[in-house]
Formats: sequence, C-alpha cells, structure tokens
Amino acid sequence: MKKPVIAIDGYSSTGKSSISKVIADKLGLIHLDTGALYRGVTWFALQNCMNEDNTVDLQKLFSSFNEIELEFRNNAGELVLYLNHIDISKQIRTNEVSDNVSIVAKQKEVRDFLLQSQRSLAEKGGIIMDGRDIGTVVLPNADYKFFLTASIDERTNRRYFELEGLGIKADREQVKQNLIERDKIDSEREIAPLKQAEDAIVIDNTTLTKDETIDLILSHIHKI
Repeated sequence: MKKPVIAIDGYSSTGKSSISKVIADKLGLIHLDTGALYRGVTWFALQNCMNEDNTVDLQKLFSSFNEIELEFRNNAGELVLYLNHIDISKQIRTNEVSDNVSIVAKQKEVRDFLLQSQRSLAEKGGIIMDGRDIGTVVLPNADYKFFLTASIDERTNRRYFELEGLGIKADREQVKQNLIERDKIDSEREIAPLKQAEDAIVIDNTTLTKDETIDLILSHIHKI
C-alpha cells in the first residue's frame, strides 16, 4: 500500500517544519523542508552573487544554477541540508538569509529550478513536505493538505527564541518587521504566492502548543 503524501503550508514561524518532522516520525514518512531549499539557494547567492550595493545579483544567480548542488542527508534520523557537500543547516537560519530569502524565492527561475526536484521526491509517496506553495503548486494532488497560521506577535516570539537557541543574536522588533515583510512578499508575489489551497484544512495554532497542533493534524489524517 502506497504511503500518503502530505502537504503543510503556512506562514513563517507557525512551526511547519518542526511539526512536520514529528508527524513524519509518527507515520513513518520522509520529511522535506522545502523552505530550507530556498534558503540554501539564498545562502549561495549571498556568498557568490552580490552587487556592490549589497543586493543579490539575480541574473548572476540564475546563470550559476549549474554550480548549485543541494541535497538532504540523513544525520541521526534528521534530514540535514548540504550545499555542494557542505552542511549549511545552521547558516541558512541566520538573519542575513531571512532578510533575503523572500526576494530570491519569488523569482520564477528559482522556483522552476527547485520545482521538479521536489515533485520527484514525492512520486513514490510516503513523504510530508512543508512550505508556502506545496498544496497549491508543488503537490496539488497531495492526499492531505494543511495550512498553518498564527498571530504575528506569537510568531515573532517563536522566531526570536528559535534564533536565541541557535546562538544568533536578534532584536525582537527587527524579527517582527522581517516576518511582516516576508508575509507581504510571499503573499503578493506573482509566481506561486503563499495562499491556502481550497481543499486545505486551516489550523490557527496561536494558542496551541506544538504537541496540540500535531495531535490536531493527526486527528484529521486518521479521520479521513
């Protein structure tokens, strides 16, 4: 019996990735954090494709796709992102990447570059993907679709403490403004904007713990 394909979309810092990891473990699925892929491309751009005014040279990035090899490797049961055989799992969570990822991710060339690899990973089933356009663009025929949301203040707190946990110094107000800006860019971009799929189950976890959100998602999967 083919294992299910699950799509989890939603706003930044709603816990999509960490929640998906736990669900994957409970259901025996592979978890793929597609946002990490876009952050990986952004990290490459920041290291190799910058203009003199400290903005990303998008044309140089597009012409450098053949130099980008992104892969997830299993590290003690967790899929870790490697760029050209180097572990960049911590680097992609920095403020510098966060400040630039939405600009990079909205480019059609970048999305096309990563789209087929994401779909190929899901062909055999048994996978849970989280991102911003999984249920609408990447995996429109997923067996289950969920859309996570939470208040901006709650998401700010989560992101702030995540950065602190990684040893990255952060300013709470700056974190909040970054999230607001990313929400705007992701929702208004022309290519594959962040939006709820019509058949997705919406979960507002502003007042829910991580475990409560996981249990709610699992209850829907077991119910269907």
